[in-house]
Amino acid sequence: MSLASVQHYAFSCGLLLVPASLWNLALTRRLPPAFSQAGTEREIPALLVFAENALRFGVFALPFFMPLEVSAPASRRALLLYAVGTLVYFASWLPLIGFPASSWSRSALGFLAPAYTPFLWLLGIALLGQKLFWSAAYRWWMYLVLALAFLAAHITHMARVWARSR
Repeated sequence: MSLASVQHYAFSCGLLLVPASLWNLALTRRLPPAFSQAGTEREIPALLVFAENALRFGVFALPFFMPLEVSAPASRRALLLYAVGTLVYFASWLPLIGFPASSWSRSALGFLAPAYTPFLWLLGIALLGQKLFWSAAYRWWMYLVLALAFLAAHITHMARVWARSR
């Protein structure tokens, strides 16, 4: 395999998962105790946990098989949506870290914000991932459906954590 071939596959939509992943790794421990592993795993049905993790795997694996092409105007708009969505996602964590006892952080909307705001950057990835590296009957909305299923499971999981933490 040539260097050009490796570079071609390295420039995938999977790169777009790096900022959120690094953010999560760096700051998850600063979130309120309800967000800890012990806090989020307690009393959650096994089927929900399995579905969420299986869907998460798909949402985080598939972009590595989608070339990242940003030359077309529609792709640049999708990249802008991704960037804005990533910033909104990052911002959703700040009240929970800085002001965990605030009415916003204790409300369902505030507590669940890190679970529902990924919709924006995942939509950006879906719109950028118009095809796979190989010929396949793939359409961008297939990734969006996978992402929506993951978000539904993730939001349901975190809503149960929020209800229990009240």
